[in-house]
Amino acid sequence: MIIPKAITIDGPGAVGKNTVGSLLAKKLGYCFIDTGAMYRELTWKALKQEVDLADQERLSNLAAETEYRLLQVDGNERDCVLLINGREVGAETRLEEVERSVSIVAMVPGVRTELVAKQRKLAAEAHVVMIGRDIGTVVLPDSDLKIFLLASPEERARRRYLELVEKGNKVEFEQVLADLKRRDKLDSERQLSPLQPALDAVIVDTDGKSVAEVLDRIIEIIDKRK
Repeated sequence: MIIPKAITIDGPGAVGKNTVGSLLAKKLGYCFIDTGAMYRELTWKALKQEVDLADQERLSNLAAETEYRLLQVDGNERDCVLLINGREVGAETRLEEVERSVSIVAMVPGVRTELVAKQRKLAAEAHVVMIGRDIGTVVLPDSDLKIFLLASPEERARRRYLELVEKGNKVEFEQVLADLKRRDKLDSERQLSPLQPALDAVIVDTDGKSVAEVLDRIIEIIDKRK
């Protein structure tokens, strides 16, 4: 099978990018890069340091100071993990306060400039599956294959709700749905790098589909590009 060097997977929150992307990377022997984790880790860091989220200069400096690198496993350039300041991303990036604030941090021009540059550098180092919200449009517009995952807000809220309940969180479905819609609005209406599919992206609707079915669909798309 002839496969592309860089595969981008974009889409809104809770659409399954992380699960599908990590499985695809593992299947292909690629490095998996979750750019959302980079923004969430930066947000967690800002909250921990009590940085005013309205202070765009400080947030931009924080992004510039943060180190991102790929650690090769067993010397295999296609089997690696993303390290942020020397460690793997932890559960802190999924804290409720981080999820509420990450869109604010992600809208800061200086933050996006810094992280986009670092994301491009990471992609140049290895074969990658990179997921996010602007990867195919802004970060890697010349990537060999662009996927955009879709699902209805209700379906995505259901997935996120079940995930949170499974982790022991006490949440209401309506609140999860409202939070997702708020994030969608912020991401799609921001002036810098709005959430939207690239013109040459392949749209994959995940409503009613299992992870295995979505993964098979992407493999099928790759296979047809021989």
